[in-house]
Amino acid sequence: MSEGEYKVADTKGKFAQAVKDGRAVNDVSWTQGRILLSNRRVILIGNSGKRTIPLSKVQGLSGRHDPNQTIAQVSGYVSLKLGEDVLLISAADHEAFETDIYRAVLDQKVIQAKHPAVAGGVVQDTKWEKARLKVEEDAIAAALESGKFVRFDLDDISGVGTEERTVNDEKRTVIEVKHTEGQTNVQSHLTGERRVLMFLKAFLREGERRSRANVDLSESEKEVLMALYSGVSPFEIPAFIGMDVDRVEEIFEKLVELDVLEEVRVRREVALNSRGRNIASEAMNQQ
Repeated sequence: MSEGEYKVADTKGKFAQAVKDGRAVNDVSWTQGRILLSNRRVILIGNSGKRTIPLSKVQGLSGRHDPNQTIAQVSGYVSLKLGEDVLLISAADHEAFETDIYRAVLDQKVIQAKHPAVAGGVVQDTKWEKARLKVEEDAIAAALESGKFVRFDLDDISGVGTEERTVNDEKRTVIEVKHTEGQTNVQSHLTGERRVLMFLKAFLREGERRSRANVDLSESEKEVLMALYSGVSPFEIPAFIGMDVDRVEEIFEKLVELDVLEEVRVRREVALNSRGRNIASEAMNQQ
């Protein structure tokens, strides 16, 4: 390996080219082999030889490409976008390898961060400062120049968007991350080199996807969520909203199963998690 290059992953798996020169490859099939990943390149080694892909050529991780049943039947793979080509890689441990891709691209990269930009709905007088990134299994951490440490846990992220903002007298694309710190809803702003932002946004969007509530809740269920969000104790919910105790217990049970509430202790004490806070906040805004 060249100076400054280090190995991130070495695993077995399979790979295939799904798109070539902008056109889908209909007769594509998997090639079994070895997958090497460093902080600078991906090396695919199969019976027909070796292929090296510089990470600087990877323009992003795209969605699924299933040109035929052979590809479609594989549940987990990453799609590397290389100009007009798309390369599929299915590692033995798909989720670990996908995290390793982000780690190879984002680890130790320096960006600009404004944290918190908003806390509890109030805009903060926070300055932009340098931040060094580190990818973890289910989070990305940022060590700020001031000495503060911010951890964007995927389970605590409720929204990710981009805006054009002025940063140090310069127009920049800024990622706006809505997440929780303890019991406080905050928003952090991140900006930096375009390619780094692209991968950073893709990683954070996984948290947004987890948080998105793809469930239809009844008015009674929303009432329970809003009461909890307002600080009402779980034991006081029946009297507070005028609902039968057994019905409230049923709603608690359903919301725990939907991963909107988390059970604190057996005697049906519950607390909102980040997903539940997001749903309750949206429900209150609709009132």
